[in-house]
Amino acid sequence: MGEEMMKVHFVLHETFEVPGAYLKWAQERGHQVTTTKVYENEALPETVDEIDFLIVMGGPQSPDEDREAFPYYDPQAEIELIQKAMKADRYIVGVCLGAQLLSVAYGAKYEHSPEREIGVFPVTLTPEGLKDPHVGEFGETLETGHWHGDMPGLTEDAVVLATSQGCPRQMIRFSPKHYAFQAHLEFDPEAVDLLIAADGEAVLEDQSQNLTFVQKPEAIRAYDYREMNAKLFAFLDSLTN
Repeated sequence: MGEEMMKVHFVLHETFEVPGAYLKWAQERGHQVTTTKVYENEALPETVDEIDFLIVMGGPQSPDEDREAFPYYDPQAEIELIQKAMKADRYIVGVCLGAQLLSVAYGAKYEHSPEREIGVFPVTLTPEGLKDPHVGEFGETLETGHWHGDMPGLTEDAVVLATSQGCPRQMIRFSPKHYAFQAHLEFDPEAVDLLIAADGEAVLEDQSQNLTFVQKPEAIRAYDYREMNAKLFAFLDSLTN
């Protein structure tokens, strides 16, 4: 086990899209954590000199410019930071919006997912996923959190590692150190409470009646996220060792 201290940098888009188990992992492993809170208009790092591992989290945004709805959000600047990390051979994990931004940084076009997914649903590993040195440890299927309507794009070299019934691109490897997770393995009780509040209890209740892959708020709250978080820890340990 390589127990060296790493500098882990988080890009956070909203108060209600928290890094959950990603942050807990970094803290428990004794890594140094820095963050850019985009929603507080904090500037992104100019270089990746002080970053060993870049983790770009989710948000309600898309990888397109939307200054009106989100005046603090500059996707182009984030894509450039991701590309600097790519060139410098740093570890990168993109989650949800971050996964889509990583795909765009690689030259792909993000797309809308066939289905909106909110709640906890199983993902199934592809044959490539089962062979992946880090994701393969998940086993054939695992329950993961979901909260999205978009999904990452694919490049010629991108490898789809996991799919779900509602979305064909749940986990993608863009290179040996660069992974995109449309799924949220980092969810915990605090994270889902914040998301439910942000979307609105009644809205989700309503969507759960009409959309196949949207769960009721009480089901999302009742789920035990510890196993999913443990699997995320195992992936992150494997990736960085």
